[in-house]
Amino acid sequence: VKMGNYSAVTEFFLVGLSQYPELQLFLFVLCLIMYLIILLGNSLLIIISVLDSRLHTPMYFFLGNLSFLDICYTSSSIPQMLIMFMSERKSISFLGCALQMVISLGLGSTECVLLAVMAYDRYAAICNPLRYPIIMNKVLYVHMAVWSWVIGCLNSLVQTVLTMVLPFCGNNVIDHLTCEILALLKLVCSDITMNVLIMTVASIALLIIPLLLIFVSYIFILSSILRINSAEGRKKAFSTCSAHLTVVILFYGSALFMYMKPKSKLTKASDEIIGLSYGVVTPMLNPIIYSLRNKEVKEAVKKILSKHLYLQKI
Repeated sequence: VKMGNYSAVTEFFLVGLSQYPELQLFLFVLCLIMYLIILLGNSLLIIISVLDSRLHTPMYFFLGNLSFLDICYTSSSIPQMLIMFMSERKSISFLGCALQMVISLGLGSTECVLLAVMAYDRYAAICNPLRYPIIMNKVLYVHMAVWSWVIGCLNSLVQTVLTMVLPFCGNNVIDHLTCEILALLKLVCSDITMNVLIMTVASIALLIIPLLLIFVSYIFILSSILRINSAEGRKKAFSTCSAHLTVVILFYGSALFMYMKPKSKLTKASDEIIGLSYGVVTPMLNPIIYSLRNKEVKEAVKKILSKHLYLQKI
């Protein structure tokens, strides 16, 4: 299909980190191991929170959403990334690229909102422990999770459609590991002012505002923890928040680095490594952080394992 003097783009070539051919096998093995850990760790966390009735709380409901989100997010990019590492022809169809972008951007946006919702849940649990069951009732926390998904997916749909309708004028070599919106906008040969404006507004609404809400929540949480008289009480209150805080720092650290910092050619390789961390390392660490730092999860695992061993003996 001709567009002026150019053919319409029907496929894209993903050439991220291809300048290091000696690393391709290492990256393939590394990403495969990480992907298997992501699938196993997050699936186990979902199964445990469903099977153990003591974990039927807002915190674990949100955590189940986060684990499901991480499985979907990584499944939209890592299998295709693994194929790219091992194949000579590193191509993806136009539709495949659009689909990958809408899923990964949608789930990334959802996670931003979900982490803010989880911070509010911790704030309600620690600052208003007596009223917590009334504040975080089932209707409210289910609605909060649903709206996190709706906001994230709408943002992604708008940004992806507005990007994919633009002319690429034959430019189809994406200098990235996946179909990432910033890398794709670099190929567009028309005015992208509107796209940049919408992306900036979305970054403020879905990155900066949730981060500020998390920050404010933790100021209140910290002041409440410091007012707890017993050392044991302070330790218990802090342990329920430390896992969430670690995940927030990891996720927002890499997201802000990717989307808010000025780009330069010198930092291209480091940007791709950060992108890989954002897309692979953080989802892999989420279940590890939550299970290692959480006594309730450890107890639930022990209970399920002992029940399984008991049934085997019978």
